[in-house]
Amino acid sequence: MRIVSWNVNGLRACTRKGFGKFLKTCKADVLCLQEVRAFPEQLDDNIRSPRGWHTHFFPAERPGYSGVAIYSRAQPTHVATSLGDSSFDIEGRFLMVRFGRLSVASVYFPKGSGKDRDNSRVPYKLDFYAAVKEKIELARKLGPVYVTGDYNTAHESIDLARPKTNRKSSGFLPEERDVLTKWMEDGWVDVFRDRHPNEPDHYSWWRQWGNAREDNVGWRIDYVLASPSGAKRVSDAFIWPKVTGSDHCPVGVDLSA
Repeated sequence: MRIVSWNVNGLRACTRKGFGKFLKTCKADVLCLQEVRAFPEQLDDNIRSPRGWHTHFFPAERPGYSGVAIYSRAQPTHVATSLGDSSFDIEGRFLMVRFGRLSVASVYFPKGSGKDRDNSRVPYKLDFYAAVKEKIELARKLGPVYVTGDYNTAHESIDLARPKTNRKSSGFLPEERDVLTKWMEDGWVDVFRDRHPNEPDHYSWWRQWGNAREDNVGWRIDYVLASPSGAKRVSDAFIWPKVTGSDHCPVGVDLSA
């Protein structure tokens, strides 16, 4: 089983840049998307409901903003979208599906920077993390869980090209990083870093100016975190930086039977 996650930075735009071909060739059994930025009815039929896929979308109430989706080869036995707080749910950031005992979540964690890059949304971001944690801990009691998505936080210095100049920037603030540390202390596994513990220069997002992607000046902020039972099933964890179409690239895991 292959689970792939990708912040597409607008699914309609990504479709014009080759998303349809990616969907056919990525060999995913479950594909999680973030920052869809479209209502389902705004998408072409072959993207909204492509042959051979079951699709679920959870858009934001605000047009052209946020939104998550999950494409799966098998029909989920359960679908959840609410975090129990309307201030989170209206932004369309959380979608979790279950296949029997196994759960997969597509999550678009908020930025903390705010409109004026003043870190004003950090409290909202931390509260959102807490709400997601509550949901995934419940799912973990049922079976393996894989929490995929754009976490909007680089956990350690190895996870971004320029840690020294970003220590006061949302995405690398101590309080944001501490959340991920606590999750891992509670048993959640960053499966890519677990398999590549000391390898630098693996990033999943690059600014769209200044040749950042060409020069690999990026951040690893897209993750698959697995519950302990889920981590045991991971046979490979990967990042696909050569896949273009967004300012993020896909990340994912392969699972053994």
